[in-house]
Amino acid sequence: MTMKLSVTRAPSPEALRAEWEQLEQATFPRLPFTSPRWTSLWLRHFGEDRPLLRDELVLYAVRDETGKLRGLSPMIITHRPSIGPVQTRMLRMIGADPNITELSGPICAPEDGPAVMEALLAHLEAHAGTWDLVFFNSVRDGAGAVLEGRANVHWGRESPDFVLRLPPTWDALKAKLGRNLKESLRKCYNSLKRDGHTFELRVRTEPDEMREALAHFFRLHAARAHLSGTVDHLDVFELDRSRNFLRDCMNEAARAGEARVFQLVIGGKVVATRLAFALGEQLYLYFSGFDPEWKQYSVMTTTVAEAIRWAIENRFTLVNLSPGRDVSKTRWDPEEIPYRQAYLPSRSVRGGLVHRAYVELGDRTSRLGRMISFARRHS
Repeated sequence: MTMKLSVTRAPSPEALRAEWEQLEQATFPRLPFTSPRWTSLWLRHFGEDRPLLRDELVLYAVRDETGKLRGLSPMIITHRPSIGPVQTRMLRMIGADPNITELSGPICAPEDGPAVMEALLAHLEAHAGTWDLVFFNSVRDGAGAVLEGRANVHWGRESPDFVLRLPPTWDALKAKLGRNLKESLRKCYNSLKRDGHTFELRVRTEPDEMREALAHFFRLHAARAHLSGTVDHLDVFELDRSRNFLRDCMNEAARAGEARVFQLVIGGKVVATRLAFALGEQLYLYFSGFDPEWKQYSVMTTTVAEAIRWAIENRFTLVNLSPGRDVSKTRWDPEEIPYRQAYLPSRSVRGGLVHRAYVELGDRTSRLGRMISFARRHS
C-alpha cells in the first residue's frame, strides 16, 4: 500500500531534535552531515544576513498518516538582495559551502526515499510562488527516479559515495583485496621498516585533545593542498570561517563521543592525519592531510589502512571512504552508492527568468574557468 505523506515546515532544529536523531539512525549510510548539530553549526558559521544576501532556514518535515516523521529536508532559502520587490530566491539543501558538507539531501530511510521526494516536490510545487530555483545537492537513485518524472529537472554532476563493509578480522579483509592494493600496502610498511622508521597510530577522541589535533590537521591539510606534481587537492579549510566551523563541529562531536582523529606518528612527529566520525557501528572518513617530506613512504595510504584496521578491531561494521571517484577509494573494492545533483526552476514567470540568468552566468563562469585553466597550463 502506498504511504500517504504530508509536509509541514518545522520552526527550528530544537523542535524536532528527538525525532530527528531517531530518523538519522534509520538512514544508510550514516553521514555526519544529517544531524541537527551540523545544521545548527552550519547556519551559525555560513548563514548570511546582510543587505545583499540573506539566508533563511527552512525545515520541511515529512510525516505519515500516524504523525511519524518519515523524512526531513533541512534547507535554506537565499534571498538576493535581502529585501525589496526584485530579488532571487534560491532554495538549497543545508551545505551550500566549498566542499565542507560532502553529501546533503533529504534525510530518510533508503526505502522511503522515493515517497519522501514525491511528497516534498508536491509541496514545493504547491508553493512555487515562494521560490525561484530549488537545488538538490545529493540525490539517490530512488529519489532520482521521481525527479526524472519532472519535465523541468536539470541534472548536475555525479558524486558517488563509497562504503566498505568490514569482515570480523583484518586478515579476512586483506584476503579479499586485489593484488595491486596488497602490493601497495606491503611497500608502504616495508619502506618505513627498511629505512629504520617505526610508526604509531594515535586516535584522538576527547574534547581536550581536539585543539592540538586540529592544529596538526590544518597544517598537514594545507601542505597536501600546496603539493605540486600530483592530483590537485583544495585547501578546503583555508578560510577562518571554515576552520572555526570545523573546530566547533569536532568539539561538539567529541562531547557526543563521535569524533575520531587518526594520526600517524613517526619519531614523535605527526606526519599524516585523517578526521573521522563514529556513527553507531559505521565510521565516516572525512578530510585528511600529510607531510610532503614523507610522500615517498605513502604515509596517507598507511594511515587509511591503519584506520580501517582500527575500525575492525573496535567492531565497526562499515567504513565510509567518502564521496568522489578516485583510486584511493575504488582500490578497496567498496560498494558504490550513486548520488547526483539536480535543480528545478519554479514554473512561475520569475522562475523562468531566474533560471535563464542562472544558466547564462554558469556558461560565463565555465568559459572563464577554462580560460584560467588554459593559461595555467601554458604559463
